[in-house]
Amino acid sequence: MAEIVIRKTGEKIQDEERVKDFLARQGVLYERWDAGKLPAGLREKYNVSEEEKEEILHAFDQEIRSLAERNGYVKWDVISLSEATPNLEELLKKFEQIHTHSDDEVRAIVSGNGTFTIKGTSEIGYFNAVLQAGDVISVPKNTPHFFTLLENRKVVAIRLFIDQSGWIAHPYEDPEFQVTESK
Repeated sequence: MAEIVIRKTGEKIQDEERVKDFLARQGVLYERWDAGKLPAGLREKYNVSEEEKEEILHAFDQEIRSLAERNGYVKWDVISLSEATPNLEELLKKFEQIHTHSDDEVRAIVSGNGTFTIKGTSEIGYFNAVLQAGDVISVPKNTPHFFTLLENRKVVAIRLFIDQSGWIAHPYEDPEFQVTESK
């Protein structure tokens, strides 16, 4: 289950309903999918083939289609990151820069974990949404954010798009963001 860490204060929000309520007040969609639907042979597997990606999409087809219908998403795929990912360090440096998109950034974590750091309302500032398998998040378009892996550096996630070309990262300079704030 997701955990929220407010970077200014270090406050943690862990209860599922409180997490969902907090994220809703920040304009961020959050829901839970049954991570147990992931086929047993793909659990804890982070270097997945194209065929295995299709198997993941098939396992979560009902949830994907429901979310897509509710929010206008028309395309989806699977991304997998681990030490086996070519150019992982380069990718992470790109992901770890504050940016926006002209489309929502949707991730359904099916294995592993990661953190979205998102700019919330002015009184909240930046917060971390630490996601685990089963967590689904949609960072609204034009919302400053970035993504990073946790210490185990492994994640498999389903991505949904209205338009993949809208998912191009636009750099966002923010003098309010402090790199030294808690991660």
